Amino acid sequence: MAQFEAIVEKFAALAWGPWLLVLLTGGGLFFLLYSRLIPFRFFKHAVEILSGKYNNPDDPGDITHFQALSSALAGTVGMGNISGVAIAIYTAGPGAIFWMWVSAIVGMATKFFTCSLAVMYRGR
Repeated sequence: MAQFEAIVEKFAALAWGPWLLVLLTGGGLFFLLYSRLIPFRFFKHAVEILSGKYNNPDDPGDITHFQALSSALAGTVGMGNISGVAIAIYTAGPGAIFWMWVSAIVGMATKFFTCSLAVMYRGR
């Protein structure tokens, strides 16, 4: 059993090493550039949708765009994300906010492509 644990620890150290950071950051930057900076190009449109510019009371449905976004975020953001930000700022200082924004921008492009693939290949 000790040998198995040693082997698993070696694989875990390899997987969670600097290569993971390079792959995630590089992949996110690739998607960001491949999408021609989609998080920035459609920011104004996203704000218009959330502010209610495209709300039509005659459309079927009971919730607005903002309510749909709020419920999706409520299911996604948990206590780990909220406390993680506070702990990062407490531990690393205000510079952590900059790196959180950088990772958010890179993560937006990655999330866009993963959601697009999920919609393309979902079962009917």
